[in-house]
Amino acid sequence: MKTAFSQLSTLARTSEAARIAGEVSAIVGLTLTVVGLNRALGIGQRCTIHGRKGPVLAEVVAVSSAGTQVLPFGNWDGVTIGDRVEISTSGETIRPDLSWIGRVVNALGKPIDNMGTLHEGPLACAPKAAPPNAYARRRVGDRIDTGVRVFDVFTPLCRGQRMGIFAGSGVGKSSLLSMMARRAQADVIVVGLVGERGREVQDFIQKDLGTEGLNRSVIVVSTGDEPPLMRRQAAWTATAVAEYFRDQGLHVLLLIDSVTRFAMAQREIGLAGGEPPTSKGYPPTVFAELPQLLERAGPGTGEKGDITALYTVLVDGDDMNEPISDAVRGIMDGHVVLDRSVAEQGRYPAVNLQKSISRMLPDCHNPGEYAVLRAARRALARYSDMEELIRIGAYRDGSDSEIDAAIRFARPAENFLTQGKSESTTSDQAFAKLYELLGHAGIEVETPKEG
Repeated sequence: MKTAFSQLSTLARTSEAARIAGEVSAIVGLTLTVVGLNRALGIGQRCTIHGRKGPVLAEVVAVSSAGTQVLPFGNWDGVTIGDRVEISTSGETIRPDLSWIGRVVNALGKPIDNMGTLHEGPLACAPKAAPPNAYARRRVGDRIDTGVRVFDVFTPLCRGQRMGIFAGSGVGKSSLLSMMARRAQADVIVVGLVGERGREVQDFIQKDLGTEGLNRSVIVVSTGDEPPLMRRQAAWTATAVAEYFRDQGLHVLLLIDSVTRFAMAQREIGLAGGEPPTSKGYPPTVFAELPQLLERAGPGTGEKGDITALYTVLVDGDDMNEPISDAVRGIMDGHVVLDRSVAEQGRYPAVNLQKSISRMLPDCHNPGEYAVLRAARRALARYSDMEELIRIGAYRDGSDSEIDAAIRFARPAENFLTQGKSESTTSDQAFAKLYELLGHAGIEVETPKEG
């Protein structure tokens, strides 16, 4: 009965009594020009083009005296000059519900998991919305256990924090996200797969995420073969779903893979709309849209919940200073760098500790934990400085007691930081083990004096 009412409500909302129509005047590449609707259609509004192969949903990306330029959510197959164009409200809002947990949807919020129709909630949510008022927001909360040792100790994640994961291809981003989805302290997980390889969607859901992760997740998927509007929309939709659960007072963990593909989709949209390319071919709207997306996550307002977010960034050619990486790093509350050289040594998650930082430190650790962290970081940094000399035998044991201790600590620490997808450790266990390893290596932890 509940599902039938939901379907009837959807039909009533999508039925349009009055229709304003224009027509297609030109098609160049992905950009279609519409005439007759200049005064009725604004930027970001939707319209439907009625081609010979069926209707095509589109969005306005530019307006000029020559007409209205639109891009498709599908393709222009069968569309020709003179075809009718009607204003549409399709897909402008989604209606998430708690029953969406455990489901897989596309960028428009439609189910793609062959598990039947989705029940629609009573509240309409706009996929693209403004971030919460900065003054009304709470501060970032306490540290949350992620179950991943390297995160909990060296780059802690707090409730309402936004963290960037920077990596090249093939260094374990998906595995790290799946570990977070399985173990992290959160009420609901929302995963946005933006521009993902079609082959890897089922691998991520069934192999990496598994039943344990899926049972508390909503997955929003847009594959790399879909048009740029759909890829951009997937990030917006995932964020809107997270905002819905946040507004129910829940703690949401939002995982978006990847923000780089979101930026690339916006680049295609901007260039098709006539924007000039600026930094490495990215038009200005890319750098305007990134903070609009990323600032929507974070602490809630009033009695609402929080969105703790992890965004992956595909680093072009392992260049950590390319435009998108640089822009995202400036917005985030910390960054984790997955290093190919670390992965090649067989340590996963392949986190480069020297290049990774959480901006919630030191407040998110108690004084004793922070003392352990500092001692471990100092020892690993000392070993890293001397690693090449140690490898070629140029360093003689006993020359420096601090380096000797760092050498004794390095190998056990590498084993400690190596963690399989099925392993899980509490933060208390992780700190206790690290303290033990430091003691065995002869490294003194300067514990704070009570005062």
